[in-house]
Amino acid sequence: MKKKKYQQGSIPDALRRGKSTSKAQFRALCAGEKERDEKMLLVVDVGNTNITFGIFDGEQLEATFRMTTKLQRTSDEYGICIRDLVSHNKLNPEEIRDVIIASVVPNVMHSLLSSFIKYFDIKPVVVEPGIKTGIRIATENPRQLGADRIVDAAAAYERYGGPIFVIDFGTGTTYDLVDETGAFISGVTAPGIRTSAKALWEDAAKLPEIEIRKPSSILAKETISSMQAGLIYGQIGQTEYIIRQTKKETGYKDLKVVATGGLGKIIAKETDEIDIYDPTLTLQGLRLIYNKQNRGK
Repeated sequence: MKKKKYQQGSIPDALRRGKSTSKAQFRALCAGEKERDEKMLLVVDVGNTNITFGIFDGEQLEATFRMTTKLQRTSDEYGICIRDLVSHNKLNPEEIRDVIIASVVPNVMHSLLSSFIKYFDIKPVVVEPGIKTGIRIATENPRQLGADRIVDAAAAYERYGGPIFVIDFGTGTTYDLVDETGAFISGVTAPGIRTSAKALWEDAAKLPEIEIRKPSSILAKETISSMQAGLIYGQIGQTEYIIRQTKKETGYKDLKVVATGGLGKIIAKETDEIDIYDPTLTLQGLRLIYNKQNRGK
């Protein structure tokens, strides 16, 4: 198959002159389109283990990157690091038009918010009680619900409809139910796979730190594979039981189940109870919630 060649004079002037362009601009220029006036949205998911960033140009996710949450940083360190990571992904930090943050780690928020004000000249939108999300929280204490769970639920309901069961395999594994009207009606919280693994090797003197992956067989014959089998197959069994029990108690026989989170892919492959694995669900949810705000309108 021959590679497509540009005719002489067809290469966009901005590219021929060596002008710096973003990925989105590059695609537009190569297609003969005008550069977009619309700037990009930076979404930030602050979890207990990692901070995940996503950059959207409209509905297109242009780049993702992460940094650890546990390391203490000043606003200057956050600002410089985030700008460098944006640039490393061949995007222009000056094209970031706005920022939205969902966080479950309060003690990093002061420095993180200050970094965006100082280095991007943007006061971010923060997912917190009172913000428009597209779902109604029908639990006993809505303010206790983590921002990440609200974002996941809003994204799942808008993208896949309801009733829907949302599972996030993170530091904790969460199982959340949104009904057909868009009401968040219940949630289950369990230890995450990494959290369980850490408890094993930190609290049991003779158990080593291991790689978390599915072993070749559940019939383990040595320590490492026995730990892996317990962690992975235990999580699968837990997940399947919670899904089946939720269907039984609600009567939702055709309940859609969507999973997200880094280790969710391993579990989703091993069970028929999970219908969809969506690795960018939280980032997409942040974009959808941002679009519901009257920001800059």
